[in-house]
Amino acid sequence: MKTHFITQSSTAKTSMFILLVCIFQLVSFSVKAQNTTEGKWHFLIEPYIMFPNMHGTVGLGELPDASIDENPGDIFSHLKIGAMLYAEASNDKWSISSDLLYMKLGEDVTPRQLINSGEVTIQQLAWELAVLHRFLPWLDAGVSAFVNNIKADADLDLSQGGATSRNLNQTWVDPTIVARVKIPLSTKWQLQARGNIGGFGIGSDFMWQMQTYFSYQMSKTIVLSAGYRIISSDYKNGEGSDRFLYNVDTFGPVLRFGLNF
Repeated sequence: MKTHFITQSSTAKTSMFILLVCIFQLVSFSVKAQNTTEGKWHFLIEPYIMFPNMHGTVGLGELPDASIDENPGDIFSHLKIGAMLYAEASNDKWSISSDLLYMKLGEDVTPRQLINSGEVTIQQLAWELAVLHRFLPWLDAGVSAFVNNIKADADLDLSQGGATSRNLNQTWVDPTIVARVKIPLSTKWQLQARGNIGGFGIGSDFMWQMQTYFSYQMSKTIVLSAGYRIISSDYKNGEGSDRFLYNVDTFGPVLRFGLNF
């Protein structure tokens, strides 16, 4: 007999409403920027790869919390699909950016006393949409909406006969304040640092992110970057069997390949 256990964030509808409001505001800012600022718009498309470590605690329902301590080798050995893409449109005063990170991990369940076999699949989507204003030649600041979605599916073959399927789907949105510093080191080299702070109890209790890169302008069109990124999220929702906890730091080196238009 196959049973299903589904945990859904009780604030999913509220989170999606907040997301739509944030997107509407960001688009409104961009339209205003096009109408009120002078200067040509430039576009950057930047696929990238992150070598992530994951450290923290996750909790589901009334089960004991589980510790996570994964290195890049652990994660890539279970990686089924991965996609990371940064895109930005900017002029003299405004920048509008999108940052997408998606991972799908799968692992066979080790047979144990009550389980003959099984498979667990986890999908994680993180997407940031941001609008920044240039206050100084080297400083941009603004706001963003950081969307997080985690899906987990477990299909188990039980030793006592029958099968069970458990499913988890959690979505939340973190509003954040963003600041970015760009410092030219030469005609070809640049140092860039970008940070977020947010959550504010609307999504996560607290969320922060820090990125630092050295960039090399190979040509007018091509730019290469290498750096380090940390994403920290402390999110919890629900009680009892509906409880979900995600207090995890994801961090590691990043390589980026950019195309300017």
